[in-house]
Amino acid sequence: MTTSTRITKGNAAEHQRKDSQEIYFYGTCLIDLFLPQAGIDAVRLLEREGLKVLYPQAQTCCGQPAFNSGYRREALAVARSQLALFQKPIPLVIPSGSCAAMFRKDYPDLFRHEPEYEAALDLASRVYELAEFMVDVLQVQLCDQGAEEAVILHSSCSLRRSLSAHDQTLALLGQLNKVHLQEPDRASDCCGFGGTFAVKQPALSAALTRDKCANIEASGCKRLVGGDQGCLMNIDGMLQRQNSDIESQHIATFIWQRTS
Repeated sequence: MTTSTRITKGNAAEHQRKDSQEIYFYGTCLIDLFLPQAGIDAVRLLEREGLKVLYPQAQTCCGQPAFNSGYRREALAVARSQLALFQKPIPLVIPSGSCAAMFRKDYPDLFRHEPEYEAALDLASRVYELAEFMVDVLQVQLCDQGAEEAVILHSSCSLRRSLSAHDQTLALLGQLNKVHLQEPDRASDCCGFGGTFAVKQPALSAALTRDKCANIEASGCKRLVGGDQGCLMNIDGMLQRQNSDIESQHIATFIWQRTS
């Protein structure tokens, strides 16, 4: 099967050319600063499917912290600089439901009365979260080479509610036939991160995180995986303070290690 066949399968956007073999990759600031290996492994997964991954070096924050805090003018300045980086009519793949939701759902709102509105709509139509792209567009078939393991999954609020892409994450991880995948009780509850929410409401944030960690601990799993680095850092920080032996891992690294 050729790359051009794979990239136009499933729910690929209408604008994608049949001969397209290139995609953009947006690394996110949290992955870039705190867990670059997850970004590297995500790129490896995409390149293994025969794609040419373009990574504009000028990419920075997507503008979500400012946007969610009500600073629309400041968010617009950041978003405008990012919008200019992804002009080719090819998919933009993001290893984060939160950032993907900002590009797909919030950019059209942010640019509604701006000259770049049509460009923002076009970019929004080309945005995919990593697992969503691998399942819906590439239709990858994973071969699990790891040992038997029980793993618990955390999906972010953005992935579940803004993108409705939680099922794709389940489908992708479900291909790993030696992984016994679980979700915690009250899986759709927020982990307490919420970007600047964790700073503005630290007591409430910590209470939500403690509840999430208790449900994760109750599963008996020793590995936590997720697709949003902010959530993973927040949960992992609480688990470490509780002297937990649960290891957290971005799904890009988890999948790469089990299939390569």
